Amino acid sequence: MDDRIKELVADLQQGFLTRRGFLAKAAALGLSTAAALRLLGAAGSGTAEAQTPAVQPKRWQKGKGWGWVWGSGDQLGNLNELSLELTKKALSLAKTGRVYDLGLTYDRRSYKWPGHSPGEILTFRNQQGEFAQRDLDFVVDPKVNSLKTSFASCALFVSDNVATQIDGYGHISVGGGADAQYYNGFKASEVLGNWGLMKLGAETIPPIVAPATMIDVAGSVGQNPLPSNFAIGPDVLRQALAKQGVDIEPLDVVLIRTGTAGIWLKGDGVGANQDDVAKADSAGISLAAARWLVEEKGALMIGSDTSGLEVGQSVDQLPDGTSFIPVHHYLIPMQGVHILEYHNQEDLAKDKTYKFAYVLGVNKFKGATAGTALRPIGIA
Repeated sequence: MDDRIKELVADLQQGFLTRRGFLAKAAALGLSTAAALRLLGAAGSGTAEAQTPAVQPKRWQKGKGWGWVWGSGDQLGNLNELSLELTKKALSLAKTGRVYDLGLTYDRRSYKWPGHSPGEILTFRNQQGEFAQRDLDFVVDPKVNSLKTSFASCALFVSDNVATQIDGYGHISVGGGADAQYYNGFKASEVLGNWGLMKLGAETIPPIVAPATMIDVAGSVGQNPLPSNFAIGPDVLRQALAKQGVDIEPLDVVLIRTGTAGIWLKGDGVGANQDDVAKADSAGISLAAARWLVEEKGALMIGSDTSGLEVGQSVDQLPDGTSFIPVHHYLIPMQGVHILEYHNQEDLAKDKTYKFAYVLGVNKFKGATAGTALRPIGIA
């Protein structure tokens, strides 16, 4: 049997492909429908040689999700679900060794959501200035540095919510003012300080290695990028997954492609085409979609290639009131689910790579509300 066919059978047995996805990929490899169906029958009665067992969530409840279930003082939320077993399941998806760069490059011209500060990258020391201004003795003293070795360094003045990012739990609260409440019931008096957050900062987010599913909504709908304020509901996600021939498993990182990253890349690679990015950036998921992903599918984290994940003009609201960002309100303080933003999925879409290992390390700026200008990778 062709190695590629064997890999498809193994993917089917391990649950990485649906029946429809298996048939579609088998046809693309030149296998007849009858032959593919025979393989389906054989696969149904056998087991894969290197099958990775399903990883069962510890505290997730179908129809409910997570919420504040990890005990008083917890700052990890559903990242308590990370485990050795989940890491091994993620790495089992790395079949070819192909590494996908999911990060977008940032500079002072990059588009940002209006609620965040601008950023500057300033040269603090440079090789020419060190010898022209002669303010560092250890550089200009010929006894110490006869070879005239020199260096450069930069000072960064940057928002903690730009380019590729992960929203921390200190990013969103409910209630407002002194009565603001954060994930797990933390109060403003416990969280807010003059020099960043005292709790729930980005440094509390551990290294993440987890299985991931990419949902190419732009490709499914046939509009790249999606139109402004295109609302992605559960039916749109289900349709895209069916076309891809994959499904979401509990504890998958779910990334949703709107095509906005492709527009960003056209702006000198840094999103300098701000007006064009802004138009695409407003497409996103509805609250119903967020609830479906968390409560019915058990998504570990949810992300997209936009600055805010959710649709710019909200189409649904929580039962107890309104929010200008109801998806953020639901996911972060209520469910303890992190949001991933500006994740570049263009190469994943080009290769039709829908299942992969997701790897993220968050820069450890203590007290930051989000991990900023990140470079997550996917390995397939």
